[in-house]
Amino acid sequence: MPERPMRADARRNYERILAAAAAAIAQDGAEASLEEIARRAGVGSATLHRHFPSRQALLEAVFRDKVETLCAEAGELAAGPDPGGSLAVWLCAVVTHAASNRGLAASLLRGSLQGDPTLGATCHALITSAGARLLARAGEAGAVRADVTIADLLTLVNAIALATEQEPDGAAQADRLLDLALNGVRPRPTP
Repeated sequence: MPERPMRADARRNYERILAAAAAAIAQDGAEASLEEIARRAGVGSATLHRHFPSRQALLEAVFRDKVETLCAEAGELAAGPDPGGSLAVWLCAVVTHAASNRGLAASLLRGSLQGDPTLGATCHALITSAGARLLARAGEAGAVRADVTIADLLTLVNAIALATEQEPDGAAQADRLLDLALNGVRPRPTP
């Protein structure tokens, strides 16, 4: 039996909860108070739990929206004329997203390791697939080493994000560290 569409008021509550959760995670990290999220959304705790029966389900929903945006960006970049540059731009977007959503990826990973392997798995598969297409194009163009895998690049991005997510300017610092990792520490040639 197909799932019934949400009533308009339920859809509004769902969207408000997602927006409040995204803001709370950006401010307080993935362990942000569910009660505070409900308060910010203007709903009761029961309404929050009716839409999201667990913290992990809420985190997955917040994460999925952002992951879908990153995947769409990867698709747009794949059509660009510079495959290596497109991969680098996308990796910068991923690291900025990860660093600015304090603890979100780590919390989803922790949840999947503690019993529910589906939490975070879909988002991980989407990111991996989008990145693999960009990496394949960059490889075909000779813009990356042949032994680089998408798992290598995503591990690097996650490590940088984890190292910078608690810093006041974490996203900017993450972007700078990724640039160092991708381009090395040699001075850039002046034009």
